[in-house]
Amino acid sequence: MTQATSGSAAEREYREGVLFGLAAYGMWGFFPAYYKLTDTVSADLVVAHRILWSVLFVGLFLYIRGRWPEVREVFRQPKVVMGLMASASLIAVNWLVFVWAIANEQVLDVSLGYFINPLVSILAGLVILHERLTTGQWIAVGVAAIAVLTQAVLAGGLPWVSLVLAFSFAGYGYVRKVTPVKATPGMFVETVLLFPLATLYILVGLGMGRDALVLGDIPVLLALAGTGIITALPLICFSSAARRLPLFMIGLMQYIAPSIHFLMAVYVWGEPLDQTKFIGFLMIWGALAVFTYDSWRRFRKRHA
Repeated sequence: MTQATSGSAAEREYREGVLFGLAAYGMWGFFPAYYKLTDTVSADLVVAHRILWSVLFVGLFLYIRGRWPEVREVFRQPKVVMGLMASASLIAVNWLVFVWAIANEQVLDVSLGYFINPLVSILAGLVILHERLTTGQWIAVGVAAIAVLTQAVLAGGLPWVSLVLAFSFAGYGYVRKVTPVKATPGMFVETVLLFPLATLYILVGLGMGRDALVLGDIPVLLALAGTGIITALPLICFSSAARRLPLFMIGLMQYIAPSIHFLMAVYVWGEPLDQTKFIGFLMIWGALAVFTYDSWRRFRKRHA
């Protein structure tokens, strides 16, 4: 292979990575709009359905791709299964709060939570992994902490939705980082581990007349079934992007989803952006600007 051919292939891989990344974060960004379709069903039942349908659709995808042996290999490793049980618990909490917040018109808090998330991940690296933070990272984390405290004082309480989403997702990311399993098989095993509880919950809901199956609401039922697809597709696109792009590019793209959340909350659903919340967002955006510049500077230094 000539140098020109090699360069052309690398450029094609990069372009494909960007497209896959934009697709993944774009879909995650429009998740609130999708879950508005299911807001007549309680958040706990929506999450139970999401687990149920994710097992079916992700399992089907792995079977079609001939990756079933990867799943069997995971179940042969008790330590990996234990790790995935922990990550499954964290992502279930994240999903539950996410869906509840959307149904209760708190998408701005969802947006703030996912803007805070990368800064919480830095803090986790400091506390759990004993990583050394750069000056820029210290400034970013410090400004984020001040933003949360400021909002707590001015608004009369901590932004608990934002904090639960940020910390649960950061914790999920950490557990998955230290658990040696690929993204899609890992996601499937997580949902399989939650499957018995989710199925029991849906059956109880059926018995109490709370579920869409009993109510005969076909559009809502179809939307609930679709949660399996919208769980699988962004994950598959993200995995494809992560294989093709440097971590710095993936880090930049993670701001796409909360930006879409923010714009839709304010301009589509008309959620009030009062002065206190706006100050909080401005401070978090400032912290992220410092963090992004610091990451870019270190990326350039490594590749100089």
